[in-house]
Amino acid sequence: MAIDESPRMKPRLPDRTMILIPAFNEEGCIRELLAEVRQACPGIEVVVVNDGSSDQTVRQARSGGATVLDLPCNVGVGGAVQAGFQYAVDRGYDRVVRIDGDGQHPPAGIPRLIAAMDADRSDLVIGSRFGSEAACISTRFRYLGVRTLALFLSMICRRRITDPTSGFWLIRRPLLDYFARYYPADYPEPEAVALLRRQGYQFSETPVPFRPRTTGRSSIRAWGTFYYVFKVGLALVVDRLRPVDERYSRKLLAGPE
Repeated sequence: MAIDESPRMKPRLPDRTMILIPAFNEEGCIRELLAEVRQACPGIEVVVVNDGSSDQTVRQARSGGATVLDLPCNVGVGGAVQAGFQYAVDRGYDRVVRIDGDGQHPPAGIPRLIAAMDADRSDLVIGSRFGSEAACISTRFRYLGVRTLALFLSMICRRRITDPTSGFWLIRRPLLDYFARYYPADYPEPEAVALLRRQGYQFSETPVPFRPRTTGRSSIRAWGTFYYVFKVGLALVVDRLRPVDERYSRKLLAGPE
């Protein structure tokens, strides 16, 4: 696969890399986002998973040059992302960059995730909004909620995580194979991190500057943030009670390295 190596320093993406964008009613920004992706990562297949949108998301995504997986109904972000993982595995991709369709994850930050994965060989690299740049959090309530959830998840995973709700990911095989089979549907990002740790996989974080969403609005509001944190915390506790499926542990899927 040819990668543009012009003086503008395009990132050297590994072979068999795909970019995955779950989208629900993002007609206002999806085409502009795709243009940014093409500029940052030319020659890479971009897959938009349309999660039952009622607007023109599909038309805008196709006109922007993306491959579109058009789900027949709204299944939620967890189901949409898993559909994208299944597509990637079926077509032999080794790595998947997952970014949100609302424009909060700047494609120019993708090389940071790639450099971090190449440096420490993590199975998952999370782009964190907390780091050297100012964190982009819409409200004080949300900031406190994310921090509270980060503390709780860090305790469960026995490893520090700063941004458990970030959907800016770079994921590689064999974890990609595992999540194509099993991926949380209710609270996918924090549950997935807890799940992968129990299965023996490793994650890391790298700071990435986020942006405010340009269209639409978050489904989590003010005081609802703390209700969300409570529900996620309860789900994480329940997940801990379930037995680990050794058939899909990293040790068995990855084999000797």
